Amino acid sequence: MVEVPESLPARMYLLAYDLRRQRMSSGGARLGYVLRAAALTELYLDGRLGEERRRPVPGTPGDDPYGVLAQIAASRPRSWQHWVRKDARAVEAAVRDELVRGGWIRVHSRRALGVFPRREVAVKDPRVVKSLWGGASSALRGRPVAHVNSYDAAAVALAAAGGLTTVLPRRDRRRHRRRIAELTARTGPAAPAVMKVIRQKKAAAASG
Repeated sequence: MVEVPESLPARMYLLAYDLRRQRMSSGGARLGYVLRAAALTELYLDGRLGEERRRPVPGTPGDDPYGVLAQIAASRPRSWQHWVRKDARAVEAAVRDELVRGGWIRVHSRRALGVFPRREVAVKDPRVVKSLWGGASSALRGRPVAHVNSYDAAAVALAAAGGLTTVLPRRDRRRHRRRIAELTARTGPAAPAVMKVIRQKKAAAASG
């Protein structure tokens, strides 16, 4: 069996990699939202994060690798959407650096057109991405939702919410809408918050 990263944000980063084109299929704010939600979801599934009045609250004390719990504990109650948006680009950089240190990816920095800084990401072992795809595919089409691995269920929910077509092409999102909703309900409030944040951003852009 191929070894995969333990953390859910690291898994989602790799799932955003397009093996055919050998580059990240998503970046910027959208990927940051997905990764931030993945960090929230991991804490929620492990009981380190709870919910009161539809807002996240600290739960059982434990590891806080991205500093999310500390931020929530130090703040007044805020919505899940707020915490999905908060420091989204910073968490993307933190996850990328985590994967570099772990030997999962290589990052090459260059300047597009000789001016604009750009990072090119390469996955060292494509089998890792394929294994993660397999888990997400199994969650979407396989056993009853209650028996699906929680991280595989979360991968589907987060990919659907964030529009990661490397995991869920649009036709699959339409075809498996009910199953995706069931997996999303199992994995907590962060994934629906991603969808709301992206919709709000699109609406703001459309209004000018």
